Order: sequence, then C-alpha cells, then structure tokens
Amino acid sequence: MAACGRAPFKHPARLPIRAIIAVAIAVAPPAHAAYPDKPVRIVVPWAAGGSTDILARTLANQLNAALGQPFVVDNRPGAVGMIGSDLVVKAKPDGYTLLLGVMNTHVVNPALYATMPFRGIDDFTPIGMLAIVVTTLIPVRNVAGLIAFARSHPGKLACATAGTGSSTHLNAVLFEKLAGVQMLHVPYKGGAPAVVDTVAGQTQVLFTAATQTLPHVKSGKLRLLGVTSAKRAAMFPDVPAIAESLPGYEATVWYGVFGPAGMPKELTAFLNAQIHRAMTLPEVRKRMDDIGVEIVNQSPEQFLATMRRDTATWDKLIRDFNIQAD
Repeated sequence: MAACGRAPFKHPARLPIRAIIAVAIAVAPPAHAAYPDKPVRIVVPWAAGGSTDILARTLANQLNAALGQPFVVDNRPGAVGMIGSDLVVKAKPDGYTLLLGVMNTHVVNPALYATMPFRGIDDFTPIGMLAIVVTTLIPVRNVAGLIAFARSHPGKLACATAGTGSSTHLNAVLFEKLAGVQMLHVPYKGGAPAVVDTVAGQTQVLFTAATQTLPHVKSGKLRLLGVTSAKRAAMFPDVPAIAESLPGYEATVWYGVFGPAGMPKELTAFLNAQIHRAMTLPEVRKRMDDIGVEIVNQSPEQFLATMRRDTATWDKLIRDFNIQAD
C-alpha cells in the first residue's frame, strides 16, 4: 500500500501552522521564589518568521509583561530542529533556558533517525503544550468521496506533502492505512510549494495547516473537507472531522514549551500556570484566531501522556511503512 509511505526521504520541512493551542491547566501555585531574576531565553529551533517563531514571540511578550524580566526568543535553526533542542538539553534545569518545541523533534525524529543527540522525551521537562496543529484535507466534496475516488483510482491521486517524514506526510500515510487506499506521494521542500502546486492543480490532495490554505479556501480555489483532530475544531464547527467518515483517524501536530530534564516541579507548575494565563488573554486569543489557533488546556502530566501516546503511534507507522531518513 501507499506510495505515500515509501518515497525517498526529503529533508522534513518546518511544520506548518494552523493550530489549536494547548496550554497548562494546573492551578497557579505561589510564585516561585525569586524567579525570574534575570532574562529567560526561549530557544526556537527554527528560523525567524515561521509559525513556531510567531508562537514563541507572542508568548514571550506576555511573559515579559507579567513577570518583569525579558523573555528573549533565540532562533537556532538547523538539522530538523535538533540543533536548538540539543542546546536546551545541555542547559541547567533552572528555568532560564526553555524550548518551544515541535512534535516531530520529540516523537517522530527518534523513529526516523538512527542516532540523535538526545532522547525525544526523557531528556526534557514538559512544561505545557502550546499548540496542536489540526491539518486540513483538500479537495473532492467530502471525505467519503475522497476515499471512494482513491479506491477506484489506486496510485493516481497525487498527494502533496511538505516532505517525507513531515507531519503532513505522516498524516497522509495514516489516512491511506485506515482507508485502505494508495495515493501517489509528491514530496516538496516545505508546505508552501505544496500548497502552490495544489492550487495550480498539479496535485489533488493536501494535508496542511489552515494558515497556509485559508485564503485559497475562502477564494474557492481549494475545498476544505475535514480536520484531522478526533473531533471538530471549534474554529471550523461546520467542517467534519475526518474520523466521522474514517473511524479511528486522528493526527495532530503540537507545539510545546520544554525545559531541560530535572526541572523542579514547583518551577514547572509556576511556568505552566503563567503560560496558561498568557495564552488565554483576550488580545492573545485574537492573535491566535488570526493565525488559525484555538486555545485548549493541558497540564504537564497530560502533555507528557500525549507525547508518549504520539511516540507509540508514529513510531509504529514509520516502521510499518519503512519511512526512513537519508
């Protein structure tokens, strides 16, 4: 099955964003003594200007105002997010070096790469989930129609992705697996060119973030069929979840805040509560709405459980379909 699962590995692109933001729910503990008493660095393992960077700077601005110390965004792109992430792993677990991480770095890359400078989960302290990307599916009239078309045209329906091993690719492979269909995988070096070619009709199906597709959906050039979350997204209440036509389908990509392993629980809870407060402010909600982000809540413990669940899911899928990095 699925050419979508066996294409040669292309450098996984920076994850696109249209998100659901998930933050902390823990009841705010008393302020952690003397924290922060100096600037805090938030490492973003991707280039400035991208979706991860937007989230980091939005959060940093609110934490600056609330806690009276600069929260400085430090972009460290390279090696599919691993350079910046490794920098945080090696920092002191004192809360002054944080990471705005992406799901692929923590739960996908360990299955794609034979060697990594850190372990995806155990070398970090999960503080709070910051965003879940619910990708969109285009075109045809509905998900059931897409499945029927793909079944009647095996290997003919061109599926654009942001590259082999990217979240968009894995979402498509999971769709193929559960629907029992085979699509033609067309990997690109990033989500933007995949969108361009789908709009132009060079490819027919695209799993991507709403921020990259909403203008084209509004103009009628693309059709939004469904969201990949288990339930409908609040921002698209009239758009069905793919799971409504394909039971068991769920594929989300999240962003989260991490510290090095071994951070004190009291400090972790304090940061968790501050993130939740910041991300639920009206002005932040509006900013998130503008980029397709819906805020939800998760505690550090729930975030860790999500990471473990997703690690098991994507590790199995990658191995079953022999998706390999070069």
